[in-house]
Amino acid sequence: MTSFSELALIEPIERALRAENYTIPTPIQAAAIPPLLDGRDLLGCAQTGTGKTAAFALPILQRLANQKRPAPRKGARVLVLAPTRELALQIGESFGAYGRHLGLSRAVVFGGVGQNPQVAALARGVDVLIATPGRLLDLMGQGHAKLSGVEVLVLDEADRMLDMGFIRDIRQIVATLPAQRQTLLFSATMPRDIAALADSMLKNPVKVEVAAPATTAEKVDQWVLFVDRENKRHLLAEMLKDPKMSRTLIFTRTKHGANRVTEQLARIQVRAQAIHGNKSQGARQAALESFRSGQTRVLVATDIAARGIDVDGITHVINFELPNEPESYVHRIGRTARAGARGVALSFCDREERAYLRDIERLTKQPLQVVAEHPFRAAGGAMPAGDGGGGHSSGERPRAAHGGGGRSRWRGPARGGRR
Repeated sequence: MTSFSELALIEPIERALRAENYTIPTPIQAAAIPPLLDGRDLLGCAQTGTGKTAAFALPILQRLANQKRPAPRKGARVLVLAPTRELALQIGESFGAYGRHLGLSRAVVFGGVGQNPQVAALARGVDVLIATPGRLLDLMGQGHAKLSGVEVLVLDEADRMLDMGFIRDIRQIVATLPAQRQTLLFSATMPRDIAALADSMLKNPVKVEVAAPATTAEKVDQWVLFVDRENKRHLLAEMLKDPKMSRTLIFTRTKHGANRVTEQLARIQVRAQAIHGNKSQGARQAALESFRSGQTRVLVATDIAARGIDVDGITHVINFELPNEPESYVHRIGRTARAGARGVALSFCDREERAYLRDIERLTKQPLQVVAEHPFRAAGGAMPAGDGGGGHSSGERPRAAHGGGGRSRWRGPARGGRR
């Protein structure tokens, strides 16, 4: 498919897409939009950054425009459930952009802020409600949200909602919806619990898979650096001397770890901000906007907070700490190499994290290439063959340039070598 004009979208939506400079549908858009326009349920397995928001928003907007009716008071015609505040806000912005010529109403409901404006929006009724499960359940319990008029349900990033413990909340919400509805479920990975949830909710769904559930982005160069835990901050400081790391996303496992890395970077005059669940909504949005605009060079995030980060031009993802759930690795590195660009993912691995590395390689079915030479290489060097994933090659070596005084400076892995 070579053009959005082949998707039989109505003119006001096509006009909005032109304003957004959308010309060619992504694979998931080309595969999902036609059956969704026909009213089918859909199970979509797609990595982040594949264009799935437009894949479900465009046919939903067309349905609402073609079947105009008043939104139910205290309710909505369409319900989109998302795991994080940031993702919910971004989905809301997308519905606004694609539906700018349709005159439809929408509201975004999430925790961490006062509920009064959200209650007021729901009292009138909205065409599209985007919500995080916890706040929506709260509003339902208070009698401010009634979902008996929902015609379309979307569960976005269902695997992350499972990780965050929202599955019980989701089942409670779904139990209040009409049985006759269109249901869409999207997930980057398909663990057993998500497959069971899909089976219980979807009726004869179309299945769309644009990449294998556990594959990592093809245009991301993935490397692992073995380093003792106490030397990780020194290695990070050395790496960030490279000006090519112009927009870098760093991951830690915990909120405390994110704060600590941010403070360490501030001490060496690297502009960095942290984003995690303990930050207020205003602080998180301000940090994200500063990173998006280029005012902040480095954003340090936890896995949960990062699911709402949709920023083009991220050059590097650094796993300062490896995730203890291998699916999180796929989500993390999917933040770079968007819109046709290449990206680099660098993972720091200390001795206690080698089991996590084995799990990642088992899931992705590919060994990470080892940066065999760097200033803080752990004693013992690379993981021996057989200790994980299929063994590592140390034949791929990063370039090292020498700065003033002969001091080695990290320059990143060479491009174009064997992966």
